[in-house]
Amino acid sequence: MKKPSPYLTFVGAIPFVACAFLLMIDVITVPMLGSVVDILSAYGLMIGSFMAGAHWGNHLSLTEDNEWGVKLPIYSNVIALGLWLGFLTLSASSFIWLLVIGFISLLVIDYSLHRAQIISYIYFKVRQYVTAIVVVSLVIAALQL
Repeated sequence: MKKPSPYLTFVGAIPFVACAFLLMIDVITVPMLGSVVDILSAYGLMIGSFMAGAHWGNHLSLTEDNEWGVKLPIYSNVIALGLWLGFLTLSASSFIWLLVIGFISLLVIDYSLHRAQIISYIYFKVRQYVTAIVVVSLVIAALQL
């Protein structure tokens, strides 16, 4: 792997793991950063939106006759807007569970994109591992609330 993206993808999971760990040991605030739950929620919203944006970017290179050229911008907008609305309206615990659903949904879309040969096997494999780390961390965090 010569590109930095796989490494950066794994590094991107660290805040999820760190927040889950902090909540497990009953740390509820971090000096200068604030509430661990708020940190986790804001970071989850940012990464979920980023991943939905990656799907939007994928659709730009597809031809009009490719079914994913129509599906991807719709799915990516539904996920990004759903996470944003959830962030604004749900309790912290409910939003964390919504993030779990969002990240699993993004992975299901990536599975379909891999099967349609739109994304590479290596990229999909990295996404599987990182999504597993993120989802487990979010579940652990949600169970602490």
